[in-house]
Amino acid sequence: MKNVSYRIRKLRQEEIHILDDFLYEAIFIPEGTKAPPKEIIKEPELQVYVADFWEKKDDICYVAEISGKIAGAVWCRIMDDYGHVDEDTPSLAISVLEEFRQCGIGTALMQQMLIALKQQGYSQVSLSVQKANYAARMYEKLGFEIVEDKEEEYIMVHRL
Repeated sequence: MKNVSYRIRKLRQEEIHILDDFLYEAIFIPEGTKAPPKEIIKEPELQVYVADFWEKKDDICYVAEISGKIAGAVWCRIMDDYGHVDEDTPSLAISVLEEFRQCGIGTALMQQMLIALKQQGYSQVSLSVQKANYAARMYEKLGFEIVEDKEEEYIMVHRL
């Protein structure tokens, strides 16, 4: 694990545009697979993660900042996405820029989000993760449980 100094804070209104970049970074690309074009984030099944962010009462986002640069983001909202379990459970998305992975930033972002969701009275949060994605192990260490085992992905829930 690399040692970097970062701070976690809420996303500011004027920074919302960065969610598009982090949405693209959140797409798991298996080793040896060509990355999809950036335009893929315009697809409706991906736009649910970022469209009109901050306009829903359930929208929450934290970022990790390193020397003034946003290096990672975790955000959630109640939406009908890949990790959807019900209308009362927010679904979560997270990504960290490649050069800042394996530094503990993803874990710290997730811990901050779990605290915030619990304080806001949610009973659980869900996510979807490709089985081959190393982040699946991080989610398990943080207390997420597999509630649905699909062909290539898990739906995981963390009870708060």
